[in-house]
Amino acid sequence: MSFLKSGIGIAVVILAGMVISGGCYVIDETEQVIITQFGDPRGPAITTPGLRFKIPFVQEVNRIEKRALEWDGRPSEMPTKDKTYLVVDAFARWRISDPEAYFLRLRDERSAQSRLDDIIGSEIRNAVASHELIEIVRNDRNRQPPQEEASVDGIGRQVVWPPIRFGRVTLEKQVLEGAAPKLKDFGIQLLNVQFTRINYNEAVVQTIYQRMISERQQIAERFRSEGMGAAARILGDREKELRSIESEAYRKVQTLRGEADAKASAIYAQAYGGSKEVAEFYRFLKILETWQKTLDPNTTVVLTTDSEVFRLLKKVE
Repeated sequence: MSFLKSGIGIAVVILAGMVISGGCYVIDETEQVIITQFGDPRGPAITTPGLRFKIPFVQEVNRIEKRALEWDGRPSEMPTKDKTYLVVDAFARWRISDPEAYFLRLRDERSAQSRLDDIIGSEIRNAVASHELIEIVRNDRNRQPPQEEASVDGIGRQVVWPPIRFGRVTLEKQVLEGAAPKLKDFGIQLLNVQFTRINYNEAVVQTIYQRMISERQQIAERFRSEGMGAAARILGDREKELRSIESEAYRKVQTLRGEADAKASAIYAQAYGGSKEVAEFYRFLKILETWQKTLDPNTTVVLTTDSEVFRLLKKVE
């Protein structure tokens, strides 16, 4: 009998322990709790930490995260306003602000992540499709593209990038403002959205590279053309200056030569106007100078008997 009483006592203790453990629960600082009875919520969410009680075996504790959670979207391909296909990767931070609405509509984090994929992904596509490429790759509108990044078109004219009106930071705010009201109905507060990475579609990367190479070549060709034009102008100026110098030098040479001839003529006139011997001597030197310039070792000269040279040579004999 005593054995039977001890067994019953042990069973009662075990049952009491199960009832107590099933009726008590602890809420951590990082979570909030919704109590359900046969799947239906009973009362508002409990958000303060501490020890709580419930009806054992009937009511169930549903723990919901209170901290900020992460959404990491999958890289998706989407076109910009100027029909450039990009692969955009983004992430977001969110918090469960209304546990009752969250529990009734989503139940768990897996469903919430799926809903975030749909809503945030759709807003990102809308934002990218409604803006030019440069609006997405630039941080903000205060960072305008420098002049050296301007391109040239097919006929060599300068193409300047359009001014940035928004920038990527503004686009991220637009995505946040567009998605936050839609997620609020699910009890979710969207904290922020940011683009992690933006790449060109692999199918058009080579085309982009070829276009960049072509643009650089056109710019280089324009620089070469401008350099050749500058070189032609420099050569023309040099030729003009050289001709001017040669003309001035020729003028001075002719002036000096004329003055020398005039002095020589004056000397000859003075010599010829003096004594007969001096005049004869100068006439003789002039004849020798003339023949020195005219004759060379291979020259044959035929003289007449009345020529001046023959007369001088005859006198020498």
